Amino acid sequence: MLENNGQKQNDKQKHYRGQIIKALSGFYYIEENQTGQIYQTRGRGNFRQKDQSPLVGDWVEFVADNDQEGLVTAIAERKNAMIRPPVANVDLAFLVASVTDPTISPKLIDRYLVYIESLGIQPVLYLSKLDLLTENQVQDVDQLIALYQEIGYAVFTSEQDLSQSQTLKDLVQDKVVVAVGQSGVGKSTFLNEILPVGDIATAEISKRLGRGRHTTRHSELHDVFGGKFADTPGFSNISIDYIPKEDLDNYLPEFFALKGQCKFRECTHQHEPKCAVKAALAAGQISQQRYDSYVQMYQEIASAKPQYNKRK
Repeated sequence: MLENNGQKQNDKQKHYRGQIIKALSGFYYIEENQTGQIYQTRGRGNFRQKDQSPLVGDWVEFVADNDQEGLVTAIAERKNAMIRPPVANVDLAFLVASVTDPTISPKLIDRYLVYIESLGIQPVLYLSKLDLLTENQVQDVDQLIALYQEIGYAVFTSEQDLSQSQTLKDLVQDKVVVAVGQSGVGKSTFLNEILPVGDIATAEISKRLGRGRHTTRHSELHDVFGGKFADTPGFSNISIDYIPKEDLDNYLPEFFALKGQCKFRECTHQHEPKCAVKAALAAGQISQQRYDSYVQMYQEIASAKPQYNKRK
């Protein structure tokens, strides 16, 4: 049910419902759900008083006399909201990670995957810049791909023609999809490959800083393969402190598959005897890389100060 903002509406204005497809400079661009017409709107002043902020992906009610002067009046309840990037009601997230220039570590990939899983969003992995690999590096990347596929993640690479991928089309159909990852890893190039007209700005890596420049300045939904695809600003890090440490294993699929099989209910999978996760690690059923990522994230959450133990 939509939350009414409590202000009286002008009966002379027409009432509409739609989805925010772009937010830019204080304006919200809404695709009306009956006609598909785009309306430029602003938010009601008391959204801020109620600590509400419309996000791209939100379903909203709005009033408008024309397509340039609308006003958002209510925001529908969200299934989720990604603060970084700022998109609501996300179904699927492509984690874009570059294998070089800059090289993204497997532990950082695992961190992003946990973040995505914790929001109830289906993660998909996209590895970019494979064309820049040396022959000696190819084998390592092939092993990384095999690891994530064995866990159950769909993996795409920059060597594939995504515009012709039926698997990708089936994944995206009727979903709100985001591409997330650090700046400079190739999110905009990835989207340029699948959009009907490549119109997402790209930029070269900043050699001095060793990371990418932020090439995307706002969030916007694009129609792709029957779904809505968001291009979103890159970011350098994410906080996972809001996840209770005892719930962390829920967001690593191979750990979650063993839930309830440890001797102790509150097993941390680190020091306890008869731990199903450690047994699977010893048997080679869980990779050392993923286990090390889990331990690092667990210790980070456990050592976080209580006042910072929240989503950021």
